[in-house]
Amino acid sequence: QVQLVESGGGLVQAGGSLTLSCAASGRTGSSRALGWFRQSPGKEREFVGTLDWSDGSTSYSDSVKGRFTISKDNAKNTMYLQMNSLRPEDTAVYYCAGAEWGSSWSITSPRAYDYWGQGTRVTVSS
Repeated sequence: QVQLVESGGGLVQAGGSLTLSCAASGRTGSSRALGWFRQSPGKEREFVGTLDWSDGSTSYSDSVKGRFTISKDNAKNTMYLQMNSLRPEDTAVYYCAGAEWGSSWSITSPRAYDYWGQGTRVTVSS
């Protein structure tokens, strides 16, 4: 089992920056990847980006590419989402999630993920 706890959400003005954290505990050695998703009211959960837990490679959705950066601190077992140039449309609850090996789902699909954090709310004002 892997436990994930997000933190760092809040209110920020458009154009501003915010960094989210996802602290992982438990059997992280079995993880294929950690990902960030977001969900706004009335919308489906949307892929934001993912980080390969073994080699640290990252990928992003087109909507955040160039503005958001995922990184990790191995010593702290923590993944970060640095969000720059925030827009009102980035307003959502952000979730981190963990995917184990063996899933046939694309790593950009929520269905590929086995563990989820409780979410942290990000509000971007215009």
